[in-house]
Amino acid sequence: MRAKSAHNLPTDSTLLRNWRRWEAGESKPDDFYAPIIAAAFDSAAASFFPKARPNRDDELLSATGMDTLEFVGRLRISDVSGSTLDAVRITAERLCCEYAYADPIELHSEGTAWLRRIAALLDGRLTLAQHREILSLAGWVALLVGCVEYDLGKRASAESTRQAALSLGTESENPEIMGWAAEMASWFALTQGNYRGAIEAAEPLMESCRGYGVGVQLAAQQAKGWARLGDRAKVEQALERGRAVLDQLEHPADLDNHFVVDPQKFDFYAMDCSRVVGDDRAARAYAKEVIRDSFRVDGTVRNPMRAAEAHLTLAVLAARERDLEYALAEAELAFGHDRRSLPSLGWIAGELAREITDRFPGDPRGQDYLDQLRALARV
Repeated sequence: MRAKSAHNLPTDSTLLRNWRRWEAGESKPDDFYAPIIAAAFDSAAASFFPKARPNRDDELLSATGMDTLEFVGRLRISDVSGSTLDAVRITAERLCCEYAYADPIELHSEGTAWLRRIAALLDGRLTLAQHREILSLAGWVALLVGCVEYDLGKRASAESTRQAALSLGTESENPEIMGWAAEMASWFALTQGNYRGAIEAAEPLMESCRGYGVGVQLAAQQAKGWARLGDRAKVEQALERGRAVLDQLEHPADLDNHFVVDPQKFDFYAMDCSRVVGDDRAARAYAKEVIRDSFRVDGTVRNPMRAAEAHLTLAVLAARERDLEYALAEAELAFGHDRRSLPSLGWIAGELAREITDRFPGDPRGQDYLDQLRALARV
C-alpha cells in the first residue's frame, strides 16, 4: 500500500488494525484507501470495490444530510466506558509514581501487562477523543517500561520501547511524550559516553517542550553533555535554559511521578554538572541537599537513585581531597540501595574509580572498590 500511495499513510500498527477490520467485514475501505488497496492488487477501485446503485430512499437521506448525522452519531458511540478510561488513567499514574522505589523486575512485568491491556482497548469501538487518549496513556506506560528496561541493563529492549513511545506520542500528537522519548535518547547516549549525541538528541524538542517539565530535563541532559565535553560556558547556558522553563511552571501537585520535574530535581542536575566541571564547593552543597530531599520525614528513602548518585558525588569529592576512607564509605552508601539504575550508577561510579586510580595507585582499599565496581558491571 505504501508503494502504491502518493500520500503519507499512518503507522504500521494503525494500518494493520484497519486491515483486520476490513477483512472481518466490520467496516469498508473509504474513498481514500479503496484505490490504494486496488492498486496494490493491480486492479482498479471501481472493479475491486463496485458501488451499489443507491435507491431513492438513500438519495433522499443524502439530500437531507441524514447520512452525515448518522456518521457523526457513530463517531460518538464507544464500547469503552468513562470508568474504564479512568481506571487506566489512574493505573498509568500509579506506575509512573512507583518508578523510584518499586522492584524493577516486578514494575516491568506489570507495566508490560498494562500495555497489552491498553492496546486491547484499541480493538474496540472508540470515539476520536478516546482513541487519542488511549494512545497517550499507552505512550506514558511505554516510556516507563523503557526506563525500567534501561535500568535493568536491557539496552536493546529499552531503545525499541523508547521508539514505540515516540511513535505513540506522535500519533496522539502529545508533545510531552515525544519530549520524554527524546530525553530518554539523550540519557542513553550520556551513560554510554556519547556526549555530543546526547546534546543533539535533546535539541530538536527543546522549543516545542518549553511549556512542559520535560523541557527542563532536556536542558539538564544537554548541560551534563557539555560538562563532560569541558565547555563550562555551554553548561551554564543549558542550565539557565532549564531554570527559565522551570520558573514558568506551576509547582507540581505530585512529586512522586517520574515524569514530573520539580526544583529539587534541578539541584540533582546541577550537582552532576558542578562535580564534573570541578566546582567542588557547589557540588558538595547540591549533593547534601539532594540527599536530604531524598528521605521522608520518617527516615525512609523516597528517591534512592538520586541519593545514590549524591553519595557518589561526595565520594568523588573526598577522593579529590585524598580522603579515601570517607570516599569508600560514601560509595558503600551509594551501593546499599536495592533500587538501582545500573547504567547511571555504573557511569558515576566509574568517575570515582578514575579518581581513586589516579590518586591512590596500588592502594589495596582502592582495589577492593574496583573489584566491587566490576562485579556491579556483571549484574
